[in-house]
Amino acid sequence: MKTEELTAKILDANPSMDNYQLALAVAKRCDELENGAVSKLSVSSNSIKSADLALMEIAEGLVVFKGFTNIEK
Repeated sequence: MKTEELTAKILDANPSMDNYQLALAVAKRCDELENGAVSKLSVSSNSIKSADLALMEIAEGLVVFKGFTNIEK
């Protein structure tokens, strides 16, 4: 799925989140991934950039940042 489609999916599912908050969430998860966190997706993380991987995880609902969404797990 393209970055634009993932972004639209996330923002549609979370009306209280804006582009800036999404960028902060992606950056935080990207930092976690680059510092050794294991991806929650079953894909080869070697061929995918960490920012794309973070966006995919957030779009699938595998990573939720409190305060940015209506649903907290």
